[in-house]
This record gives sequence, structure tokens and C-alpha cells, in this order.
Amino acid sequence: MNSPVSLGIDLGTSELKAILMDLDGNVLAHAGVRLSVSRRHSGWSEQAPQDWWQACVQALGQLRSHPAYTDVACIGLSGQMHGAVLLGADDRVLYPAILWDDSRAVAEAERLGADFADVTGSLPMAGLTAPKLLWLQEHEPEVFKAIDCVLSPKDYLRLCLTGERISEMSDAAGTLWLDVARREWFMPMLRATGLAPWQMPRLVEGGAPSAQLTATQLGLSPAVVIAGGGGDNPVAAVGIGAVHAGDGFITLGTSAAIVAITDHAAGNPASAVHSFCHALPDRWYTMGAMLAGASCLRWVTRLTGMADEQTLLAQVQAQLPIEQVVPLHTPLFLPYLAGERTPHNDPLLRGGFMGLGHDCTPAMLGYAVMEGVGFGLLDALHAVQSAGAQVGACALVGGGARSAYWAQLLANILQREIYTLHGSELSACIGAAKLGFMAVGEGADLLAAGMPIKARYLPDATQRAVLDERYRRFQGLLEAAKGLRA
Repeated sequence: MNSPVSLGIDLGTSELKAILMDLDGNVLAHAGVRLSVSRRHSGWSEQAPQDWWQACVQALGQLRSHPAYTDVACIGLSGQMHGAVLLGADDRVLYPAILWDDSRAVAEAERLGADFADVTGSLPMAGLTAPKLLWLQEHEPEVFKAIDCVLSPKDYLRLCLTGERISEMSDAAGTLWLDVARREWFMPMLRATGLAPWQMPRLVEGGAPSAQLTATQLGLSPAVVIAGGGGDNPVAAVGIGAVHAGDGFITLGTSAAIVAITDHAAGNPASAVHSFCHALPDRWYTMGAMLAGASCLRWVTRLTGMADEQTLLAQVQAQLPIEQVVPLHTPLFLPYLAGERTPHNDPLLRGGFMGLGHDCTPAMLGYAVMEGVGFGLLDALHAVQSAGAQVGACALVGGGARSAYWAQLLANILQREIYTLHGSELSACIGAAKLGFMAVGEGADLLAAGMPIKARYLPDATQRAVLDERYRRFQGLLEAAKGLRA
């Protein structure tokens, strides 16, 4: 009998990825299918859940030719958090999925108030799931009345795979409907959004078996077990081995976050710091989240007409070498292209450049953007520390981790060792595959196994004085930005 293989699936905002992984932690094959986002109105962000399933089928079709595909014994799921998938009684999708970066529910989030924030682990924010349902209740009452279940995005894939409406603790924590310390649905918040417990999926832990495969078109055995899985950040944590209290990491993808693992629920709602359940039992994580991360670099690349990010980064390194102290007059950038969460909790906040001159070059703008994201992460780090979480050396994962320049800049700004990992772009898939193995009683030694370190970046003391002064000026721009809110 062949050794079992785990299929890890990660439903991102811009791409669905899937891997085959063996019990030694080797990635045997991987596949990806791009996804698009619909923005029908300013501030809206939607996807069609049916497109996720089609992307999943396509990705698995790419993996199907690999010999290990027939040895798949389990599936783990990871996915973008905070989205609202609305199902009718027949499991029909009633409305486009409203995504994590959608800001239509600003007023509804304010209306919910902070009364339950210590229980739910977060202040109500437009991007979280619960306020979106209040918006639907007011603006789409017929859709709201027809809702039979609300799922998170990756749990819609589970529904397609198994026919079961099931979620798990980490994604549930991101809805605002969970008591994060007790890890159970919280009735007062459900009532506040006009919902009842029967409209919520059943909950399991991330590494627990949730259901067995019933989808027949995938070429897999019906004995395949689907694990609970988790949201993308906690599952990426499992992937890189951040599973113990005190472990920390930074994600630098479309959005960005600084995450510290804890052994208890530890948030600071007043500073928009989240305390969510980890994808593992008896573990939580404290997170400072930014709504725009590496997407800021993609944006400025388009803005400057560069062929791609690497072309712009090459110019940045040539004109503003990371080894040299940046001139104090270099432009500053506020990275609030999609609003901000930690610590400002303001989805209507917008970004901008300050200090532009006739001598500004695309390289200077590119540097300012990377630095501005770094300063945003420093704001988030201070907020996370205010919740009592300890943050030491941090792994850097996500698309931004491909830039050695950016990694060194973050080490200089955050005054911490930053290290990158081989294979970190697949960390959520790998974490999902690990949870899959847990669900079938395998791979216990994989859980704490990290990824091989690619490079380490230590703070450069010669940069500190200028970066401290630039950070002070960056902070001073916030009130002006608030005065220009949409």
C-alpha cells in the first residue's frame, strides 16, 4: 500500500492554489488558477462562489496526472477570511460573496458598537462578516429573508466537496459571531445581526475530520476525509510551524499582517487588534492587520508604467541602495489604498504621497511605498504589543517576501530580525495539507516542523535615526489624511 498523500487547497482572493504533500512534508506537485474580483460600486468587493469551485476543479485537474493523486487520503482547506457566502435552503448561492476588503457596511459596523468586542475578539469593522449581514438586511431585504446559512469562503468549497455545511474555529472567529475564548457561537451578536443559530454551520477544530468526500468528478476515493481547515493566516502559521505561544510572523501579500501566537485570547479592540482562534485547539493569535500590503507595490508599478515589480525594484536598489541611509527629503507614502484596520479602524481612510518634487523618480516612489507599508506594520506591531503579545524575530511570508530589499527594510523599520523561508508562497497550502493529515491521525511530527530558512535580515543600526524621524513625520500625516476621508 502506498503512503498516504494530503491535498492542501488554499482559496486566495487572486488565486486558488492546491498541492499534493507526502508524510515527509515534501510538496510533490502544485497547481494554481487565477481569480478575479468584481467591484460593481466604489468600495465594493465581490466574487462568485461558483467561480471558486470551478477554479478548484481546474486546479485538481492539473494535479490529476501526477501519480500521487490516486494516493490522496485527506484534504485540508485554507481560505480568505471574513467573506459572506449566502445560501438558500437548497444550498443555492443567493448573492455574490462579499469579501474581506469590501467597505459598504461602515455605518452598520458603527451601529453594532463595541459592547461585545472583548467576547468576539475584535471591534466591528466593515470588512468583517457580521456588519455585512446588517447591510443586507437593510439594502437587500428579500435576499436576507431567504438566507438559510452563512458560510465563509473556503467552507463553500467544503460544501461542494461533501454536501455539508461545516466551518471551524479560526474562520468562525473572523465573523464576529464567535465567542473566541469559549470557541462557540455567541448568541447576542447573532441576534444583533438578525440571525439565529440554525443559520450557522456546525463547528469543528481545524485538524479534526469534518466530512467525507461526495463530489464524484474529481477522480478521488469517497473515503477521502476533509479536515476542518482554517483561515489563510492561521493555516499559513501551521504551514511555517508557528504553532506555539510566542511564535510570530508577518504576512505581506495583497493585505499585510503581523501575527503573534498566544495560549489564550488576547486582543486590544480599542486599537483594532484582533484576537482570533488559531487553527489548532487551545491556541489563539493576536493580529494587527493592514488592508493593503504588497498590493501597494503592484499599484505603484502600474502607476509608474514599469513592466513589472522586479523592474521597479531594480531601479529602487540602483538609486536608493538598501545599504545607504535614505535621504530625509525622500517622499513619504500613506499605504491606505483600501482604508485601514490596525490601529485606525477606518475603511474610508485613503493613502497618498507627501513631499513630492520635480526631482522625484519612479524609484523614489517605489521606495516610499515599501517604506510606508513598513511604517504601517510598525503601527500594527505597537498595537499588538499593547495587547500583551510578545513579538520577537519574525518570519516573512507572502509575495512581498520575494524581495530581499523589502525584507531588509522591514528589519530596519521594525528593529527585529526578519527571516524568509524556502517555499513560503505555499505556506497556506502546506498548512492545509498538514491539517488534512491530522484529520486522519497522521503527520503529528509535521505539525511543529518549520520551513528551511532562506535568508536572515538583521536591523542596520546606521539607518535607525533617519527612519525614526521619517516614521515620526509619517505619523504626523494621519490627521491630514483623515480630513480627506471619502
